[in-house]
Amino acid sequence: MINYSIEKEYEGMVDAYQKAGGDRNALLGKETARLVIHENRVLDSSGVDGLKIETKETGTGVEVYLVVEEGVRISYPVHLCFGILSKEGLQEIVMKVNAKDNSEVNVIAHCVFPNAAKAIHKMEADIEIGNNARFDYRETHYHGDYGGIEVIPKARVKVGKGGVYQSSMTISQGFVGKLDYDFEVFCQEDGVAELVVKAYGKGHDDIKVWEKIHLDGAGARGLAKSRLVLSDRAKAEVRGETYGNAPDARGHVDCIELVNGTEAVAKAIPIVSVSNDKAKVTHEAAIGSIDKKQVETLMARGLDESEAVDVIVKGILR
Repeated sequence: MINYSIEKEYEGMVDAYQKAGGDRNALLGKETARLVIHENRVLDSSGVDGLKIETKETGTGVEVYLVVEEGVRISYPVHLCFGILSKEGLQEIVMKVNAKDNSEVNVIAHCVFPNAAKAIHKMEADIEIGNNARFDYRETHYHGDYGGIEVIPKARVKVGKGGVYQSSMTISQGFVGKLDYDFEVFCQEDGVAELVVKAYGKGHDDIKVWEKIHLDGAGARGLAKSRLVLSDRAKAEVRGETYGNAPDARGHVDCIELVNGTEAVAKAIPIVSVSNDKAKVTHEAAIGSIDKKQVETLMARGLDESEAVDVIVKGILR
C-alpha cells in the first residue's frame, strides 16, 4: 500500500529542492547516490558502488554515515537534501563522513525550509579525509520569506597527507533567519582546506560565521573566505582564524562584508597565528557599502532600487 503522507512529503521536498537550485532529475537517476530527509524521516536513500550511505532515524533527526571506499572515485555528484516543510519543527542531523585514502567525491547538498516560521536545523559533522583523498561539499540553502529559521551547522574535519577538503555554504534566497556557522579543520602534510560562506542578510537576520583552520603539517594550505551582504536591520559577525604550525604552511583569511542601509551592522574578526618561522599566514578584511553607481545604472535600465540591489548581490555571491 502506498503511504500517501510520505509520497506527499517527498514531492514537497523535491519541489523545494528545485527552488533552491537543485536538479530534480538528480534525485531520480539510478547512477547517482542520494539522500532525502524531511524532519526526522528518511524519504529516500541510495548509494552506488564504492560509496555507502547508512542512516538511523532518531526522535529529532537522523544519523548519517557516509563512507567512500579506498581508491574509489565517484563519477557523479552525490545529492543530499535536508529540510522541514512545515512552519515549525526541529531537525538534528548527525553526520559522520569517511573519505578513505586516494578516494574522490563531490557532494551537492540543498537545505530547504520554505515555510519556516519557528524551525531549527542543527547539523554536527565529523569528517575524515584520508591521505591523497578529495572531498568537495557544496551546500545551498532556501529559507523562504518568514525569517523564522535557525540554522546551526558545526563540523570538525581532519585532512590527511595530501588530502583536499573544499566546503561552501550559500544562503541568498529568502531570509537567512539566524545562522551560527562553526567549522574547524586540521590539515596534515600537504593537506588543503578551503572554507567559503556566502550569505545575503535582510530584515532582522542574525549571522555568525566562525571558520578555523589549523595547518599542522609541512606544506599544508588553507583559505577561510566569506562574502556577506547586509540590508535592513541585519547583523553579522565573521571570525576567521588560521594557524600556521608547520614549515612551509600557507594560509589566508579573506572576509568582505557589504552594508546596504543605515541600520545593518557588520563585524569582522580575522585572527592569524604562526608558531613556525617558515610558515606564512595572511588576512584581508573589508567592510563597505554597495556601489551606488551600479545601483543607479541598473535603475536607469528599468529596475527599481530593491531589484537593482538584488541583481548586484547575486553577482557578488555567485
